[in-house]
Parts: sequence; C-alpha cells; structure tokens
Amino acid sequence: MSDTTTELPTHEVVLTDVAAAKVKSLLEQEGRDDLRLRIAVQPGGCSGLIYQLYFDDRILDGDAVRDFGGVEVVVDRMSVPYLAGATIDFADSIERQGFTIDNPNAQNTCACGESFH
Repeated sequence: MSDTTTELPTHEVVLTDVAAAKVKSLLEQEGRDDLRLRIAVQPGGCSGLIYQLYFDDRILDGDAVRDFGGVEVVVDRMSVPYLAGATIDFADSIERQGFTIDNPNAQNTCACGESFH
C-alpha cells in the first residue's frame, strides 16, 4: 500500500490543551472545518519582530504542520527557527483574555508582549 501524500515538515511549537479547545470552539462558531491556526513572525513592533496568529485555509510551500488533537498549527519556513520551543496558550482571567505565546527564543520583549527580538 503506497502513500502518495507528501509528508509535510513539522515544527516545535506547542499548542496547549486549553488553547486547542478554544481554537476548536472558535472554528465551531464559524462553522468551518477547513481552517488551521497559523503562527508567524513578521518584522515590526517596538522590539523588531511581531507575532501573527490567525486562521488560514491554505498550506503554502515550505509550511511546517503539527496536529494537536484535530487542530492543525501551521508555521511558515522563515518563522520556524524563531518559534522553536514556543508554547501557545489561552488565558481567560480578569486581567487578560486571549492567546498567549511563551517563546524561549525571545531575548527581549516589549512591555505589551506583542513583539520581541
């Protein structure tokens, strides 16, 4: 039995169970099962690089993909080294609600936590 699908590279980003459950509930609210969670880094912000976290229906050339209980997390080739070992979590408290990124590669972060270098 031959497998004709190409094996996509993987990455070292971790999606916590809490964050995976939140992504699933958001996708259910949207009524979409064709979307993946994409995380990328882009130049910008007060510290040099900013995170982008959004839903995407595409797999692009060079993307690395990892599955977390039915939630696919996609990282583009250029962002993989910047995000190796990063953890995506979801906070739901009085102080903060939303996805958080704990990145061991970030040497300095800005006060808002949205950018790093």
